[in-house]
Amino acid sequence: MKVLRITAQGLPLFRDTLDLSFYAKQRVAEDDKETLYPLFANIHMNCAEAFIGINASGKTSVLKVILLALRLLNSEPLNHMETKDILGDVRRVILNLYFYTHADEICRLETVIVSDPLRADKEYYRIESETLWAKPASDVTTRKMLTDFSAYTPRMVRTDAGEFLSDDVSIVIAYNKKNQEYIPIEDMLSFTNSNVLPVSDHIPAEIIAFLDPSVENLYFDMQDGKTAIHLKFYKKAEIVVNNAADLSIYLSSGTIKGIVAFMKVKKVLLNGGYLVVDEIENHFNKEIVTTLIRLFMDSRLNKNGAALLFTTHYPELLDEYDRNDGIYIVRNRNGITAENLSGILKRNDVKKSEAYQSGLLEGTVPAYDAYMRLKKNFAEAMAQEDA
Repeated sequence: MKVLRITAQGLPLFRDTLDLSFYAKQRVAEDDKETLYPLFANIHMNCAEAFIGINASGKTSVLKVILLALRLLNSEPLNHMETKDILGDVRRVILNLYFYTHADEICRLETVIVSDPLRADKEYYRIESETLWAKPASDVTTRKMLTDFSAYTPRMVRTDAGEFLSDDVSIVIAYNKKNQEYIPIEDMLSFTNSNVLPVSDHIPAEIIAFLDPSVENLYFDMQDGKTAIHLKFYKKAEIVVNNAADLSIYLSSGTIKGIVAFMKVKKVLLNGGYLVVDEIENHFNKEIVTTLIRLFMDSRLNKNGAALLFTTHYPELLDEYDRNDGIYIVRNRNGITAENLSGILKRNDVKKSEAYQSGLLEGTVPAYDAYMRLKKNFAEAMAQEDA
């Protein structure tokens, strides 16, 4: 299953309807096909979606909406999701999820989520109504037709007759069981500011050498019923620890996070899944970040349509993109908005980092008057010190 588009209406933190597309919206030239994944006909998927914005713009919130949608499509209960907090004190949210399936169908799932004040549970959410449409991919001949279901009748509608179904589980569970659909998801939100290496059967030497050439070996085994972590630097004695958190004494945060990230990258490239990373540059230098992005943009490696969804503060990363439709500008002005760069910059040949930093894209640099107030505050503090 590949997600094509997500819309969310009624989320409390967002100013308008959030509308995210994951397919290539701009014209696809022959050279572009090296960085895109072909779905069917002339429809291609962007394999690395960047969400960029200044501090507190709402980038993490956008990722949480995406994760909520992905997990809903995986038939996970709403109230068991870590990212359900994005719903907040919502009264009514309407999600429309468009996706492409192994059955060579395009589907649209409309899910209406409400909070249930009658439940004793704090922040309990239930699905009030739901409709699923499906159409053959062969019916789609243009990108405009991709998410248009006006000529189709629903395939499935949520009714009271489905009492066996929990009120926070989507009816898409029936479609998934019939067609054996599942979305592999690797979520790295918890690794944004803290890094602990999970127990692993095998860490490829190539990953370790890329991140820290001074490490000769790193592996796990069992000793006296406990997990032992073996770390050896070249020309030094082996170090053995029992707690993964103790690795931070010997390895940098970047190395630990890098091992986690590249292990997950390898996994999603193999299974065609989704890797979700918040603040991708945290603990990493630019070379590591660009390598991560390029792995997904390489059609020779990304043969199964794996997707990297990440947030960043760094405009330089935008220059890794030849196209504009894989980039979203996130702003928070009386509510969060996410705007596709292809709707702002019509030309792909404009250097994206310069456009972002110059203020050409409104709301992408700290406000000048806020900067002047900050500078004045510092000047007053210095004057008082001198006095």
